[in-house]
Amino acid sequence: MKFDNTFYDQMQGFYAEVGPEAPPSPELLLFNTALADELGLDLRDQNKAALFSGAEIPAGAAPLAQVYAGHQFGGFSAQLGDGRAILLGEITSPSGARMDIQLKGSGQTPFSRNGDGKAALGPVLREYIMGEAMHALNIPTTRALAATTTGARVQRETGLPGAVLTRIASSHIRVGTFQFFAARGQNDQVKQLADYAIARHFPDISTSDTPYLDFLRAVADRQAALIAKWIAVGFIHGVMNTDNMAISGETIDYGPCAFMDTYDLKTVFSSIDRQGRYAYGNQPLIARWNLARLAETLLPLLSNDDDTAIQLATTIIDDFAPTYEAAWLAEMRKKFGLISADGGDADLANDFLNLLAQHKLDFTTAFRALTSSSEHPNLFQDIDAFANWKARYRARCAGEHKTKSRALMRANNPIYIPRNHLVEQALDAAQSEGDLGPVKSLLTRLKSPFDDTMVDTKYAQPPATVNSGYKTFCGT
Repeated sequence: MKFDNTFYDQMQGFYAEVGPEAPPSPELLLFNTALADELGLDLRDQNKAALFSGAEIPAGAAPLAQVYAGHQFGGFSAQLGDGRAILLGEITSPSGARMDIQLKGSGQTPFSRNGDGKAALGPVLREYIMGEAMHALNIPTTRALAATTTGARVQRETGLPGAVLTRIASSHIRVGTFQFFAARGQNDQVKQLADYAIARHFPDISTSDTPYLDFLRAVADRQAALIAKWIAVGFIHGVMNTDNMAISGETIDYGPCAFMDTYDLKTVFSSIDRQGRYAYGNQPLIARWNLARLAETLLPLLSNDDDTAIQLATTIIDDFAPTYEAAWLAEMRKKFGLISADGGDADLANDFLNLLAQHKLDFTTAFRALTSSSEHPNLFQDIDAFANWKARYRARCAGEHKTKSRALMRANNPIYIPRNHLVEQALDAAQSEGDLGPVKSLLTRLKSPFDDTMVDTKYAQPPATVNSGYKTFCGT
């Protein structure tokens, strides 16, 4: 690993220097060879178990824990930070992309807040599975390079095997990073952070006459595009706190996340989201709310006049809704195979979704059924209602190129998603029996979510009985 650690070198005061705890007996469970190749890493002569568990610090690394604040379920926490993660440093891939390498679950830091800083095997494997699934679905995301066990037990409700995830991200700068310094009135540090984020993620606007306004707009645009992609595949993040919104526009922190089976805007899986704040259908609204919190931190950089600064920021926040709607409609057109645009497309899409909700149909299989067959006699219980919609859909598709339209649908309506029951079965086998076979099999299927050359019904079909009480849990 050839490190080039700009955050460590340029951002003193934004982190604490701290190294990972050495685990007693690390063992490599999973290594993402394809990702390592993308990053230009040749680790054939390395002890991967030691390297990716924190037992061995690679040459050139500059271990640190980043500080940030954040709104968690609407309440502000003035100091959070990496409580169980150590950023080893940054590398540059052969494509020129600068990437963070972080160990998650590697021990206590100054920001652990009485936590043990460790991770259990289940949450580590969940993040590995989810990140790779999202990447295969062409959704911006952090990714997993490796998963190791530590040989130690961590205490949650019960004793569980400890593990470390090696996470790759284009950076770990969050809305909450800005909030930490803004809450303390440290506007110089907010400016320093904004300048760094612009140089790293949005270099095209570095010479703009209004770089901080353009930065806010660029972050908002990326979030609109990201959330539209979440909605298009039925993904529910589960804990969209401001400290879990990355400036880069990547999906980050796969805690109590899950994919929706039966279509329902109110779907919530997180055990800690008792009020449904982060329900599936609320995610665009929460993204806008989080961006407003980012805008507040940038006000002193937008104008010396408070009213002018608020007006400038408000314009961008108000623009988020139409920007998101446009991004969502673009995703829907792909799912319906609509190459051209028509003024009635949003109504056509929403009417289809309403049929899914009314008949409690599986989101993923319903869209894939449109892709795979021209007739769907068993798709809906109410054939008349579907027949009416299908007649409109056929009329709308009449002018489209059939081959290109079908190809577009096949590339945007997955067969395989991380079905909740399959994820739980795989995690249970790994944690309770030490059997990684189900995890590896699931990962293999999820690498090619659109491949229908030989459909594996075990991984393609929703559960026979939908568990309405299914809950996911935060790894901490």
